[in-house]
Amino acid sequence: MVRLKKVAILQSNYIPWKGYFDIINMVDEFILYDDMQYTKRDWRNRNKIVTKDGLLWLSIPVDSKGKFFQKINETKVADATWADRHWKSIQYNYAKAKYFSEYSGRIRKVYEICKEKEFLSQINFCFIKEICSILGIETKITWSSDYHLVDGKTERLVELVREAKGDYYLSGPAAKDYIVDKLFEDAGITLEWMDYSGYPQYTQLGKTFEHGVSIIDLIFNEGPDAKKYMKSFEI
Repeated sequence: MVRLKKVAILQSNYIPWKGYFDIINMVDEFILYDDMQYTKRDWRNRNKIVTKDGLLWLSIPVDSKGKFFQKINETKVADATWADRHWKSIQYNYAKAKYFSEYSGRIRKVYEICKEKEFLSQINFCFIKEICSILGIETKITWSSDYHLVDGKTERLVELVREAKGDYYLSGPAAKDYIVDKLFEDAGITLEWMDYSGYPQYTQLGKTFEHGVSIIDLIFNEGPDAKKYMKSFEI
């Protein structure tokens, strides 16, 4: 029996939230879509962590002034001290988390490695790979630049899935605003939509529970039980 292949395509994010890793774990190949235009005030270079006083944004400073059409994979870091600052904030706010000591060494090592990285895409990739390793996610991760790109928003996605020999495409719900379903249907590709609703709450150090924070919050607080609070693992 031939096993059908499922593909997802998303832009790289900095220390993404749990839903991002659920999508990765639900597919056979995850394509980083960093040929797309870099967007300011988005998830490409920043994410949130929980503190006792509320949420804190951790943002990687990038060189984007006047570069309106640069791609994500062309975007460079503007200040190499970002890694030390981010790690200090994480250490300060998660030192009392139950599993911080167990996982902090692995996360800190990525920050040390990323001090030397020039491009935002490289940094995001390093964190995504390490977090996948912590969670036991073995999905193949590739880059859109590994494939031939065509014009058109939906057309490009369809062609990427086709070139990856995919039978199913799992999309984030935000893409409903522009995806033309019929183009997938005409290509013989089944289009599926990710559902981010219904996540259970877990132990969190803040006063008010927040789902939309970096997955490191879940890892430091729940450790090996983190998978129980995600959708893609059968526990």
